[in-house]
Amino acid sequence: MRLRRARRVLTIAAASVLLGSALAVVPPAAGDTSATRPPTAKRPVAVGDFGAVASVDADATAIGIGVLRGGGNAVDAAVATAAALGVTDPFSAGIGGGGFLMYYDAATGRVHTLDGRETAPAAVDENLFVEDGVPLPFSEAVTSGLSVGVPGTPATWRDALERWGTRSLASLLRPATRLAEDGFVVDSTFHDQIANNADRFTVFPATRDLFLPDGRPPEVGSTFRNPDLADTYRLLARTGTAALYRGEIGADLAETVRRPAVDPDADRIVRPGSMTVDDLADYRTVEREPTHVDYRGLDVYGMPAPSSGGLTVGLALNMLERFDLSDAAEVDYLHGYLEASRISFADRNRWIGDPAFVDVPAAEFAGQDFADSRSCLIDLANGHALTSPVAPGDPRDPRPCGTVGPPAPTPYEGESTTHLTVADRQGNVAAYTLTIEQEGGSGMVVPGRGFLLNNELTDFSFTPVTPGVPDPNLPDAGKRPRSSMTPTIVLADGEPLLALGSPGGTTIITTVLGVLLHRLDRGLSLPEAVAAPRASQRNAASAAVEQAFLDLPAVAELRDRGQGFATRPSSIGAVTGVERLPDGRWLAAAEPVRRGGGAAAVVRPRAGE
Repeated sequence: MRLRRARRVLTIAAASVLLGSALAVVPPAAGDTSATRPPTAKRPVAVGDFGAVASVDADATAIGIGVLRGGGNAVDAAVATAAALGVTDPFSAGIGGGGFLMYYDAATGRVHTLDGRETAPAAVDENLFVEDGVPLPFSEAVTSGLSVGVPGTPATWRDALERWGTRSLASLLRPATRLAEDGFVVDSTFHDQIANNADRFTVFPATRDLFLPDGRPPEVGSTFRNPDLADTYRLLARTGTAALYRGEIGADLAETVRRPAVDPDADRIVRPGSMTVDDLADYRTVEREPTHVDYRGLDVYGMPAPSSGGLTVGLALNMLERFDLSDAAEVDYLHGYLEASRISFADRNRWIGDPAFVDVPAAEFAGQDFADSRSCLIDLANGHALTSPVAPGDPRDPRPCGTVGPPAPTPYEGESTTHLTVADRQGNVAAYTLTIEQEGGSGMVVPGRGFLLNNELTDFSFTPVTPGVPDPNLPDAGKRPRSSMTPTIVLADGEPLLALGSPGGTTIITTVLGVLLHRLDRGLSLPEAVAAPRASQRNAASAAVEQAFLDLPAVAELRDRGQGFATRPSSIGAVTGVERLPDGRWLAAAEPVRRGGGAAAVVRPRAGE
C-alpha cells in the first residue's frame, strides 16, 4: 500500500510540474569595462535529459552545467559550482568555511556522505566564549579570531573528487578562477550583503579594501573582481590544497586568526584566536554513514551528526507517518507539521553533538519506537498546541509520551549558508550544503588571499543551554560544532527521486521537512513545494513565519489551537533541489523570489545527440 501511494505521488509530479527552460548564462568577458550591466539572468526551474544543476547564483550554475556537458559527473560539477559560489556568494560560503556533501552513486546504488565541518583548534576548551565567568556577547564572539574554526571546504573538494569524481581539482577550479579574475555583475543581494556588514567590514583593512574600496558597497550592475582569490585558487590547483593545510596560505590564515589586523581607529574589540598551522595540518574530513528512514515506502537519507539535520528531519517524518497527511484538512496538516517540528527540536537540542566527543543515540533516535513514543503527543485533528519549550524524550528508553529532564531551548545559529544540488546523465546525484556561518562569517578576509574566514565556532553552546543538564554541544579541542545543515536525498525503489537542501541556520531543518511534506504528502510539484509559504517551529513559544504564511486560510484556526506565530522581516531558507521525473528527465528547481531567487539549469542535447 505504501509503495502504491509513493507511485501515486510520483505521477502527480508529471502533471503538476512548472516547466521552465534554462537560459544560457556565462561569466562577464575578460576586459569588460562597462560601468553597469544587468546581472546574469536567473531562471528558477528547468527540465532536461542529461543532467541538472540548481544553486543560488546563475554564473555558478552555468559553470556546473559546463562541467556536466564536458562529461564530468555530479561530484565534479558540485565542486566547480561550489568554487564559483566562493566568488559570487562569498558572504555565505568559500574556502574559509566548511560543509556537508552527500552523494548517490548510481553504479552501486549507495548514498555516501562526507563531513567537511570545521573543527575547533587544539587550544580550545569549554570556556572558549566565557570571560570572567560570563559568556561573551554574541556580536563580539562572531567578529573575532575566537570564532574561526579550521576550514574544511578545500579538503571536502579534494577528498570528494578522490573518492567519486572523474576530474582533477585543478581543472575544476579554472572556471571559478576566471570568474574571480574577469569579474561578475553585482546584483542587489551582493550589494546588500556588503551594506549589512559595512560596520564590521571596515574594522579590517583587508576586508574593507576588497568589499568597500571607495567606502561604499559596489553598485548594482558594476563588475566585481577578486584577483587575490583568483591567485589563491591557482595556488590550490597547483598544490592540491597543500598550500592551505601545510603551506603559505595556511600560514597566512593562522596569522590572521591569531593576530587580526584591525584598523587602529576602529571602535571595536576584536579578540584573537588560537589556531595554528598544526591545527590546519591535522584537519581531516570524515566519511560517515548517512541517516536513513523509510517514509511511506521511500528511502530518505540525510546527514548524520555532527549535523542535526538528518536525525531531526527523520524523527519528524517517523512521527508523522502514522497520520494520513495527503487527505488531511490544511489546518490539521499544518498543525501536525508544526508539532512534529517542535518535538523533534526538543530532542535534537538534548542529544545531538559531535559523535567523537559525545555519545549520540543515533540509531535509537532514528528508530520508529522512539518516534512513536513522541508522536503520541500530537493530536492531529482538533488538538491543542504543546507549550514550549517541550522537554526531550529518551531515545534509549522510549516511553509513551514520556520525557526526561528539563527542556533544552534552541540556541541561535547563523543563517548565511548556501546549498547546491546536481544530477548527471548517469543518474548520480550530489547534494552539498556549505557555509561560513554568519553573513560575512567572522568579517575577516585573509590579507592578500581574497576570502573570508568563518565564524563557525559560535555554533557551539557558549555555556550549557540548560544549567545542570549535559550539553552535547559545548566547545572542545578538535570538536566539530553541531550543525543544522540538511542535505537530503530521497530514493524510490533504490533510485533517485529527489534531492534538496537549504541555508537558514536552524530553520534549514524545518525548511527541508516542509518541502518534503508538501512534495511527498500533499502532491505539490517540487517547484510549488519550494515556493510555498514557510513556518519554522523550533520548540519556541512562537513559530517564525513569513508574511505569506499568515495569509493562509488555516492560520486563524491554528491560532485557536494555541499555535503562536512571529513574522520574520526576511524570508526563511533558500532551497535548491533536483527531481527525477517519471519520464526519466531531470527537473532542477530553485527559489523564484527568496534571497533574490535561484538559478536552475539543465544539460540539453546538442544536435545529433
